[in-house]
Amino acid sequence: MARLFETRFGRGGLLAAFVLTAVAPAFGAESRIVAAGAVLQKVAGGFEFTEGPTADAEGNVFFTDQPNDRILRYGVDGKLSTFLAPCGRSNGMYFDAKGDLWACADAKNELWRIDPAGKKQVVITEYRGKLLNGPNDLWIRPDGGIYLTDPFYKRSYWNRGPMEQNGQHVYYLAPGRAELVRVAEDLAQPNGIVGTPDGKILYVADLGAGKTYAYDIQADGTLAGKRLFCELGSDGMTIDEEGNVYLTGKGVIVFDRSGAKIEHIAVPESWAANVCFGGKDRRTLFITAMKSLYALNLRVKGVDLR
Repeated sequence: MARLFETRFGRGGLLAAFVLTAVAPAFGAESRIVAAGAVLQKVAGGFEFTEGPTADAEGNVFFTDQPNDRILRYGVDGKLSTFLAPCGRSNGMYFDAKGDLWACADAKNELWRIDPAGKKQVVITEYRGKLLNGPNDLWIRPDGGIYLTDPFYKRSYWNRGPMEQNGQHVYYLAPGRAELVRVAEDLAQPNGIVGTPDGKILYVADLGAGKTYAYDIQADGTLAGKRLFCELGSDGMTIDEEGNVYLTGKGVIVFDRSGAKIEHIAVPESWAANVCFGGKDRRTLFITAMKSLYALNLRVKGVDLR
């Protein structure tokens, strides 16, 4: 059974219709993470390319329609609205403990902080006097320190020369600081990134190498103890209360904390870009996949660092 939602969004206030539709068979009771009987649902569609999902303290999900240069809000009430447009062609996003939204603003390769009213501040524009490749995804640890990946995907809308950095790396921004520190520089093309809620382990997906690594987070924000977590790269990532790590690409692939695959959530799109937990109880998995936003009810709960 499909339910029709109507909502106004966009700078022109266009009226759009969205259908909450079951798009896959129900999951059985044998799944370790998916609620028994849960069905993947398409909750919004008609976008160009969705990315960067993250939830605020109330469970409202914010995501980007990157080609159309806007951040959208899918509320816990099921209503869709535009939060910010233009948005610097934001990609990966994450909320901090104060309720500010941090965004990898791809248009000019910047890191933004956006307050709840939609006012933005450009925090980072370069590393050691040279343009970043293009901040792609980020994770904020409990004390407010930020880790971000900086792969190079040349954009048609850039007005710039060739890549200025000497590779594709991972960076750290300490709380209250304005200068990045490079913390991983032996990856082919880092992309998805997430850490554990205790701030001790960081997972980085090397999409270029088709692998995901785990690191120990040191007190000063640097990384140590690099080790292979799984033989799969990822576009976006999230983690649940049991320590299971969710990777994206051809659907959503879930690994337990030991690196063993425990679930594959098929999505009826050619690519699933990113994923987050949202909803009032943090038990709904939201997936940005191509032109749509999907949701699935889980047995487990997503972690909340706020």
